[in-house]
Amino acid sequence: MAPPSKAASAAKDRDQDRRKTILRAAVEVFARKGYHGCRIADVAREANVAYGLVYHYFRNKEELLQLVFETGWGGFVARIREAAEGPAPLDAKVQRIFQVAFDGYRVDPRGVRVLVLEFARGPGTGEANRRSAFAEVMQLTRSMFERARLKGELRPDLEPSLCAAMLFGAVEMGLTSLVMGLLDGRDEAVLARAQAQLADSFLHGTLAREAPWKQDRSGSRLKTAKRS
Repeated sequence: MAPPSKAASAAKDRDQDRRKTILRAAVEVFARKGYHGCRIADVAREANVAYGLVYHYFRNKEELLQLVFETGWGGFVARIREAAEGPAPLDAKVQRIFQVAFDGYRVDPRGVRVLVLEFARGPGTGEANRRSAFAEVMQLTRSMFERARLKGELRPDLEPSLCAAMLFGAVEMGLTSLVMGLLDGRDEAVLARAQAQLADSFLHGTLAREAPWKQDRSGSRLKTAKRS
């Protein structure tokens, strides 16, 4: 088979660039107006393209939301997998998962707003899509907690599946506090404190024993007192 011509390669690159531009515009519009409050015309205006061009690349607004989600969620799941399946102890894995979530907000706050408010909670996509999307990450973290229980890192009376649900409930509510403006997401100190507080609160209820994982403000490790 002959290699594609320069003209064909240029056309393919142009199509990919246009799709990315339209998807990024969709993120901006969904974040400002919400899924139900925006129209395809708003996305076209934000992307600075013709109205009909959006329909050339995407069937409808629902497909745009689904692809916005898949683009952001795929990278998040990959980083969660790296944390959950790595060799670190449970406390470090949990801290890393909170860091992944908050780093996502640091890099793309509007994208996180769309994921939290429009996909995870909104009716724009079906319940089956949401269940399928979240199943993989829940399985990853459930397995993480199962391995931790076998190694004696997790309290033996805790159910790993519930631990996974509790962990991502804490992640979701932390991010919701940011996207709803309950916390000032523009302030790095606020972000760092919120990330540390959520990890601290979760770990206190799940570790088999107090672990020397807490850090003071200078970053030095502090050994916590044993429970009585």
